Amino acid sequence: MHLRSSRPALAFLLIIFVGTASAGQNSQAPGDAFPPQVAPQSSTPPKQDAPKPEAPSPQEQAPQPSVQEDTSGFIFRTRVDEVVLHATVVDDKQRMVTNLDKAAFTILEDGKPQNIVSFRHEDIPVAMGVVIDNSGSMREKRDRVNKAAINLVKSSNPQDEVFIVNFNDEYYLDQDFTADLSKMREALEKVDTRGGTALYDAVVASADHLKKNGKLDKKVLFVVTDGEDNESQESLEQAIHRLQEENGPTVYAIGLLGEEKQRRARKALQFMAEKTGGIAFFPKTLDQVDEISRQVAHDIRNQYTIGYKPTNPKSSGGYRAIKVDAKAKGYGKLTVRTKSGYYAGQERASASSK
Repeated sequence: MHLRSSRPALAFLLIIFVGTASAGQNSQAPGDAFPPQVAPQSSTPPKQDAPKPEAPSPQEQAPQPSVQEDTSGFIFRTRVDEVVLHATVVDDKQRMVTNLDKAAFTILEDGKPQNIVSFRHEDIPVAMGVVIDNSGSMREKRDRVNKAAINLVKSSNPQDEVFIVNFNDEYYLDQDFTADLSKMREALEKVDTRGGTALYDAVVASADHLKKNGKLDKKVLFVVTDGEDNESQESLEQAIHRLQEENGPTVYAIGLLGEEKQRRARKALQFMAEKTGGIAFFPKTLDQVDEISRQVAHDIRNQYTIGYKPTNPKSSGGYRAIKVDAKAKGYGKLTVRTKSGYYAGQERASASSK
């Protein structure tokens, strides 16, 4: 993914770094989602330092509980053999249900019952990618969309870490992981509304960045677009596969779609959201976007976090279908929204290749 630069600044950088480009850029890991020019960012040192507090060696050597706490907040750790689900529960009137206990839930993987080994219902901070369409048709919409994105962050857990990606026919990491609202605003204001819509490419690159650089286990992509993908090298099916890799992100999408774009674009956004346990929204007016962003924040902060050890070891690989049900006294039909499945073992393979 490209780091956006102005043309004069780019020329200046080319002159300065002509003698050092090989040494500086060749140190970039070959499998990174971003091209080499993104790696040397000095404005985001926490990304480079993050692994040290996240995985202290004495704790890694000892048996780990599924969840730990420290004085600075939550450090959420999962066992290597555990599958973790982030689940939202609503009743038959689409009202959120937040008072269930572990016994209310049943989990099936490939149709077989699974034993729940960890359970909590608390506001866990997330690593979030805000992925915004910057194509020509978004010109008149960006001010409202930017405001909604900032209000999403304001309504979210203060310990969240957020990065900003703007995309048209290309995609740009305009701000790496940060909790600084002023930096997020600056990145969102890098509006260059032109070109087509490479939605799938932007989603795949953002999911890769979450996996490789996010410090927090819970991951979210918030995607806003007003059109159908017409520029990506990745297909929708390839994007879904990447999103469903182990510990992949939940996708929340807003489609600002005109009638002529609705069918295929709506289907794509719904598909990405439903497969990952999120929601796709299709507001009729821009006035609704800000309220939707707050609704997304509320959804993220009120999920159940449920872990189970699959009866079919993850080391055997393959795609696993997941179905989660909930039943409780005093409620009629309850609907559980979480990811519909995952590709086993791929998170571990990615981690070992770092």
